[in-house]
Amino acid sequence: MAKILVVDDETDLESLIKQKFRQKIRERHYEFVFASNGRHALEQLITHTDVDVVLSDINMPEMDGLTLLTKLSEENNLLKSVIVSAYGDMENIRTAMNRGAFDFITKPVNFEDLELTMEKTIKHVNQMRETMKAIKENNILRMYVDETVLNFMGSREFESSLMTNDVVEATVAFLDICSFTTISENEPPDTVVKLLNSYFDVMVKEIIAQGGYIDKFIGDAIMAVFRGDFHLDRAIDACLAVRIQIEKLPSLHEHVEFTPKVTIGINSGEMISGNIGSSSLRRLDYTVIGDVVNTAQRLQSAAGPGQVVISESAYEKVKESFNCRKVGEFMLKNKSKPAVIYEVLD
Repeated sequence: MAKILVVDDETDLESLIKQKFRQKIRERHYEFVFASNGRHALEQLITHTDVDVVLSDINMPEMDGLTLLTKLSEENNLLKSVIVSAYGDMENIRTAMNRGAFDFITKPVNFEDLELTMEKTIKHVNQMRETMKAIKENNILRMYVDETVLNFMGSREFESSLMTNDVVEATVAFLDICSFTTISENEPPDTVVKLLNSYFDVMVKEIIAQGGYIDKFIGDAIMAVFRGDFHLDRAIDACLAVRIQIEKLPSLHEHVEFTPKVTIGINSGEMISGNIGSSSLRRLDYTVIGDVVNTAQRLQSAAGPGQVVISESAYEKVKESFNCRKVGEFMLKNKSKPAVIYEVLD
């Protein structure tokens, strides 16, 4: 619904507009707000911050329409104005345009022409807002993503890579902060988010240091993926480092007793890598899926506080490089046979 501010000292114009556009008003296509002069219009804009278009007369008491245009240009670049006036001489038109008017309509008003002009102006305002939103999102993206990555994202190579789905050999790790629900149920939201982000920062640094990348944040857990040479070894090194760093963090005592610890599950093998999601919603995640990924998450669920657990197949690959101990057999969700689990000690 578009909100339109009509600024005119002729009281009958308000009645005319309500009559001519009554169906569009009922259908919530338009909402009109009225002001009797430029000063009143500025007051209305303080109350109605979501106005899209201003329709303004020129000759009004207290503050005329041309002065109002100047004020609007100074205070709101996204708000567009259309002058609706009987003073349709070239001098007034040029002055209005120079002060930021989007269009000019002469009185007596042709309401069909007025509606076409309103629709054109509303469309322009929406396009500007979408552009500003894209700029802001791009600037936010640049805060988190390296410039070379952004350049790659704009290339044809990137576009084609989005459509590529592969079977890859990789390692997945799920790292969960133990009992964080205790914090979320007893602390203010700002405290919860800041604390969780501070824990994530510690974890992410160790993952990146070993060449892993963050696939996603899931509540108070992280899903990390490692590819390339020695991906399983690097994943274990990263997770052991995370455990050490998290356990160095101070305990909380103010409202609840909480000592930060992590439970970690790691699994390695073949998985499908691709763009997963809904194209109709324009929400796609470039991620990995498959039994190896599911098993890693279930291993994390089976781990105790401070434990880094791996599957038996992963143990066979790294037993000469890491000190491990057999934890035992566990029934993992959707598995017909119990799985043998090992804990990586160091």
